[in-house]
Amino acid sequence: MKYCGEQGCKSLISSGRYCADHKRKKKEKVVYSKNQPFYRTQAWQDLRSFVYERDKGCCQRCGKFIFGKQAHAHHIVPVQIKPSLKLDVDNIMMLCNKCHPIVEEETMEKYFPRKKKFNWKL
Repeated sequence: MKYCGEQGCKSLISSGRYCADHKRKKKEKVVYSKNQPFYRTQAWQDLRSFVYERDKGCCQRCGKFIFGKQAHAHHIVPVQIKPSLKLDVDNIMMLCNKCHPIVEEETMEKYFPRKKKFNWKL
């Protein structure tokens, strides 16, 4: 028996690192799972390189120079909506690792709008 790994928690556990109250949740997959093998193809790698050169290695949202793993290729129209555009040069833009989640959220909101929550503060 050992104590839970959460600071200040005095619950005893027999296995793992955290008790049931502090167990970590799994993160959702960001990449559309059906397209995972697509991102490993040579056609995608070539297209990504071309778009990087076309955009001169700059983020299209903030204008910062990006290199290596910080350079993210973003589909303007998601592959889920139009699979025929997944290798279209005009459908891809380069973003930095900080702007990509912001633009991704805007894209998802545009194509998959969420139901509005009720405002309890009237």
